[in-house]
Amino acid sequence: MRSTRTTAAAVAAAVLALVPATASQAAPAKPVAAVSAVTASAPGGNAAILGIDYATWQRDVSAVIDAARPGIEQRIAASPAGEKPAIVLDIDNSSLETDFHWFWTFPTPAIAQVRELTRYANDRGVAIFFVTARPGIVYSLTERNLKAVGYPVSGLYVRDLPALFGEVSAYKTAKRAEIEARGYTIIANIGNNQSDLVGGHAERTVKLPDYGGKLS
Repeated sequence: MRSTRTTAAAVAAAVLALVPATASQAAPAKPVAAVSAVTASAPGGNAAILGIDYATWQRDVSAVIDAARPGIEQRIAASPAGEKPAIVLDIDNSSLETDFHWFWTFPTPAIAQVRELTRYANDRGVAIFFVTARPGIVYSLTERNLKAVGYPVSGLYVRDLPALFGEVSAYKTAKRAEIEARGYTIIANIGNNQSDLVGGHAERTVKLPDYGGKLS
């Protein structure tokens, strides 16, 4: 799983070098229009190769978020004065539709249900952190993508060189602990692989579908 994520991220880094400057500058100007155009087209990418149906995945994601959202909303409403609540998210197929679009797609569209939850939370004072197994070389590209498709970004954690050789789950656990050490209370941790969610340092976990590890 780690090699899959790293390979996808490395390819994305190559895309950055290929995208003309004018295109990358224009994308943030009309993020909604850009995403709508891509989403309206037939999805492709790794998921299509693996036979994962986009509409089925969307329904499965909606079911998970619809079940989790009331509890998260209640937790936000009950946050005591002075608390610094936060939500932590994985990126690939947890925040962005990575495997459902070809690698040259930029920006990669947001998972709308997840994005709307983060916007709701952020509007009510919840910090939104992204902890991804992507390597540091694609930090700027990843941050630009998240913001272009409408995500609030309080912080983004990517793997530096030493972390690329360790377990993804250990790396992500350590980063959540680091966020807690900054005084935040992680009220929800959202991801689609077990490596995104194990290790504690979150009040609740939200598991999106990965279909037996097929989705990165």
